Amino acid sequence: MSLRFTRAIIVGASSGIGAELARQLAAEGCDVALVGRRRAELDALAAEIAKHGRKAIVQTHDVTQVDETPLVFERLVEQLGGLDLIIYAAGVIHVPEEGVWDARAEMQQLQVNAVGAIAWTTPAAAMFEAKRAGTILGLSSIAGERGRRNMPGYTASKAALTTWLEALRNRVSRYGVNVVTVKPGFVDTDMTKHLTKKPMMIPVNTAARLILAAARRGDSASVFVPFQWWLVAMVLRHMPSFIFRRLDI
Repeated sequence: MSLRFTRAIIVGASSGIGAELARQLAAEGCDVALVGRRRAELDALAAEIAKHGRKAIVQTHDVTQVDETPLVFERLVEQLGGLDLIIYAAGVIHVPEEGVWDARAEMQQLQVNAVGAIAWTTPAAAMFEAKRAGTILGLSSIAGERGRRNMPGYTASKAALTTWLEALRNRVSRYGVNVVTVKPGFVDTDMTKHLTKKPMMIPVNTAARLILAAARRGDSASVFVPFQWWLVAMVLRHMPSFIFRRLDI
């Protein structure tokens, strides 16, 4: 099976992986709705996509405003004339300094990375279940495999997102709905610029290409991007806690 996407919503399309996914989808003939907080970046991306002759709808939205999500979702689906793919790529990361504790910053990551995803993927899952087709794709992270000392809120939020997508997959895959969890390693974006250690870094266009390839398979997969991170994840998962907590990660 190789799915072809013609109408997609990308949440978190202002920059990074989300923006590149929108570019590649448009280049392949897909109309897109671009959702994000930064209007100028969304407008610039829409203008770029227009060169491919595809529709690009711009929608400013703060994913923490979850009460607004159902109406925004419904409006975008109507403007697109339907939907066969939704991508949740919105995300924030906070790496606290040693000895500094900031509950608000930690909780913000859960709001953006996990709660926002639940708000957007729930109406999509209901719609796709009813029509017995559709793809939901969420960008989790290799970081969500264990609770890391240097980014506690981020790892917790990505673990929550991974579990949510797995539960969603278990609920709707029987109705022909494709739910894909993508766990990238380090991707060259603004989000990773401040990190000091970035092993196996890949360009954002490569990451987007691999992500879309996983989505097109239609087999409700959970994948690492690139694949080599699977081995890292296996090691991390089975590492005893008393050893893991001593690592500077």
